[in-house]
Amino acid sequence: MPDLSSLPTPCYVTDRELLTKNLEILAGVQERTGCNILLAQKAFSMYALYPLIGRYLSGTAASSLFEARLGREHMGGETHIYAPAYQDGEFDEITRVCGHIVFNSFAQWRAFGPRAKAAGCSCGIRVNPGYSEIRTALYNPCAPGSRFGVTPEQFERECGERGVPEGVEGLHFHTLCEQGADVLERTLARVEERFGRYLHGVKWLNMGGGHHITRAGYDVELLERLVTGVRDRYGVRVYLEPGEAIALDAGFLYARVLDITENGGRIAILDVSAACHMPDVLEMPYRPEIENAGAGAGSHGEHAYDYRLAGPTCLAGDVIGEYSFKKPLKPGDMLIFRDMAIYTMVKNNTFNGVPLPSIAIKCGENIEVIKRFGYEDFKTRLS
Repeated sequence: MPDLSSLPTPCYVTDRELLTKNLEILAGVQERTGCNILLAQKAFSMYALYPLIGRYLSGTAASSLFEARLGREHMGGETHIYAPAYQDGEFDEITRVCGHIVFNSFAQWRAFGPRAKAAGCSCGIRVNPGYSEIRTALYNPCAPGSRFGVTPEQFERECGERGVPEGVEGLHFHTLCEQGADVLERTLARVEERFGRYLHGVKWLNMGGGHHITRAGYDVELLERLVTGVRDRYGVRVYLEPGEAIALDAGFLYARVLDITENGGRIAILDVSAACHMPDVLEMPYRPEIENAGAGAGSHGEHAYDYRLAGPTCLAGDVIGEYSFKKPLKPGDMLIFRDMAIYTMVKNNTFNGVPLPSIAIKCGENIEVIKRFGYEDFKTRLS
């Protein structure tokens, strides 16, 4: 265990060795199937590690001009972009940065497609198969009234028997969230049922993200059969753009206890905030695991000392969760939250003027802090 006495907290720490293990799994899928796997930067944008990631993956996927620029400048390879709508003033720069552009509607394709094609970009349309097994409505792109993608009925009205419009080279769907290959298999059956005849007229199919490929127990062999099956049936290049799978279980958030209070039970106030530093804890919601509490922090009532872990902001709901410990907590104690690389750095904020966590990389027993944030970082977000 490295010496943590001088480590600033809060601090995001990404373990380079664990990240590399994930990348090796993904590179194996690419090699065996011929597909291209892209880093979805919306989940993980720690660009100090892009040179490492770029040695294993084919490029990046972006949801905005700034993400696209980050991927192009720091990783290279292929740069793909999808957005629900593009802004006219940004679009020419998008065509200079991105090789693949996915449009959310045929109206967007008609408005911007000619400019994209003139710039040499490969263009695609996002489709909405009307099928998803995502239980959390906030993350379900196929929920009723969704703004994402062209439905089968809309596609039929636009294209009919003519097939995809001239210049459209790919289709894109994204309907998974932290799910396995079995869900992809059922989803893909719906996609082929509703859009299969159009797949014969395109060059590539992007199956989006949400594939938990590096999770223990994930059925990699099934994924590879699905990818090669689609590739062979339609003669298309297959793209996957997971975000979580790249850095899954490779990141940690180091925190310290600031105070212990009581109100119907013990409350430990930490220097990390669910609202500011781990927002998915509140949005998903979920209870993150703790790495270093003796034999592990248990569920409420499992050990002798129960605590509600809470953040330092004035938000009443800034609560990380209920935990129990074998020993009592005290101010200065360090807690390490697991799986804190994904959807943390990309979504954090400075509500209440709470500082952003430092950012570090762990290599073996060494932790190197590569970024610290201070008052100027807070101030320059404002005016």
